[in-house]
Amino acid sequence: MSQPTIESILQENRSFAPPAAFAQEARIKSLEDYEQLYERAKANPQKFWEELAQRELYWFEKWHTAMDWQPPFVKWFDGGKINISYNCLDRHLTTWRRNKAALIWEGEPGDSCTLTYAQLHREVCQFANVLKQLGVKKGDVVGIYMPMIPEAAIAMLACARIGAVHTVVFGGFSAEALRDRLIDGKAKLVITADGGWRKDKIVPLKEQVDKALEEGVETVENVLVVERTKQQIHMEPGRDHWWHDLRQGVSADCPAEPMDSEDMLFILYTSGSTGKPKGVVHTTAGYNLYTHMTTQWIFDLQDTDVYWCTADVGWITGHSYIVYGPLSNGATTLMYEGAPRPSNPGCFWDVVEKYGVTIFYTAPTAIRAFIKMGEHEPKSRNLSSLRLLGTVGEPINPEAWMWYYRVIGGERCPIVDTWWQTETGGVMITPLPGAIPTKPGSATRPFPGILADVVDLDGNPVPDNSGGYLVVKHPWPGMMRTVYGDPDRFRRTYWEHIAPKDGQYLYFAGDGARRDEDGYFWVMGRVDDVISVSGHRLGTMEIESALVSHPAVAEAAVVGRPDDLKGEEIVAFIMLEGAYEPGDELEKDLKQHVVQEIGALARPGNIRFSDALPKTRSGKIMRRLLRNLAAGQEVTGDTSTLEDRSVLDKLREGS
Repeated sequence: MSQPTIESILQENRSFAPPAAFAQEARIKSLEDYEQLYERAKANPQKFWEELAQRELYWFEKWHTAMDWQPPFVKWFDGGKINISYNCLDRHLTTWRRNKAALIWEGEPGDSCTLTYAQLHREVCQFANVLKQLGVKKGDVVGIYMPMIPEAAIAMLACARIGAVHTVVFGGFSAEALRDRLIDGKAKLVITADGGWRKDKIVPLKEQVDKALEEGVETVENVLVVERTKQQIHMEPGRDHWWHDLRQGVSADCPAEPMDSEDMLFILYTSGSTGKPKGVVHTTAGYNLYTHMTTQWIFDLQDTDVYWCTADVGWITGHSYIVYGPLSNGATTLMYEGAPRPSNPGCFWDVVEKYGVTIFYTAPTAIRAFIKMGEHEPKSRNLSSLRLLGTVGEPINPEAWMWYYRVIGGERCPIVDTWWQTETGGVMITPLPGAIPTKPGSATRPFPGILADVVDLDGNPVPDNSGGYLVVKHPWPGMMRTVYGDPDRFRRTYWEHIAPKDGQYLYFAGDGARRDEDGYFWVMGRVDDVISVSGHRLGTMEIESALVSHPAVAEAAVVGRPDDLKGEEIVAFIMLEGAYEPGDELEKDLKQHVVQEIGALARPGNIRFSDALPKTRSGKIMRRLLRNLAAGQEVTGDTSTLEDRSVLDKLREGS
């Protein structure tokens, strides 16, 4: 790896203070409050987390060692006994929250339901007892391959309740990808549905499970099927069971299993650029505490909030910020099965209006899609209930940030732009909305207790506004513990890229960043998304932001390709707004626009126009594949997350 330093950056000087009325009612009310909290945590991180664990969570038995750090492996709250399902459900039943809405669900065809904490507790306990009847025991791995229906969250909480380890596989993955994950995780049982709704079509989930299992996954003994779409499916005798049949007469009394703090809670697979997907392991107590605190402070949770994270439970965002974080806090969390689609492009705004959503957390990719649809859809709904907006998944370009702030938030809602990863368990760098002024495109400051830095390859901090590697210098409770079954890969992937400084190990998960003179972090994306042109290092995010600021561009992805003279040449893949047509004149105009925004060094050498860009099913552009195409190479590595393979063929034909 080479060090990403920036000679030319896209200037972004706008700053937005927290609205006074918001700050007055916020949990953390001022920049001074944040800085005092951060410094206290920095002075003694172990004590900081220990005090929060004692105050915020219910323990069956207290720990004897708050943190045991044997680099790169850590244990938090060792010796403690806890259960995250209990913390999400049972402890609320003795309070007024017993009859509060815990989970609001809206189905794509328009069906809906609301479960109170008492009702959700009953459903989870009954589901847990059915799992027990199917032979699932503490420590067994259960695969979950579900649509966005309440039973997906119920299944996760039921596994956690009895000490089973869940591995949720996104319902858009192929049978092959599902099979690989079930084999790697040694799953004993699979929970699925006959199908799910997505963009007015039925996704045949059970059919995919059958394909995944047809060559034999030796460890899978049973398949539990939830009826959702009522389509005809094959049910393998002796192996497959309908949930509605098995639940008949089953007790809803299932005490939560006391779990050791470091017992495995779940495995979640994340794709690498090469090799098989990595099974990221998260354990019980530290993950519970970290998702609890980040949800509470970042989203400024109040008892009256209706909180909606638009992610799928198949991703870490769904785990942490649909299920565990909100429910641990006793919040009302909303799940939506659908997505914006031609038959209902304004469906998100319908949901906000229908339920009076107050907190809305979505991805920059979705925001850019909203921009392309125009302002009519959101402006024709009543979005006045919204008080806080969030973004997740990738850096957001300032133009999209400003549109989100103006059109969706009505210039009254703070935006929390959050940086984190599957591996970190929860948000690491973020504004606290009542305390930290925001800058469009910056994730701003580290969460209290997170000692983040931007360093060179030797672990030395780099000067302000210089590019470097984003690292974390001290363990935190929500961090991944290992790669499932492969601790050497864990060490190699996350701990050996940056030289230990004075014996201190630095966690590095592949992102480049810069820190400005105010201490704000600007995440540039993956280190391999940094382009070296004639010795000058340019973040692809900056060039993409410049391109998207042109009225003709709906979406842009920038990569580097080898160049004998410059080292690398910039190649831009462009999706145009509807009224524009590709052509030589537009290409020249776009190149000159980038020069005007950043400088001559950033001028793309080649611009390719396309109707679509290759994306994962969670909406991230797969720039690794675009790098292969730009260089005229065969596409390599894991493509199991690719949503539409035909996009690659069209791009090849147009090259």
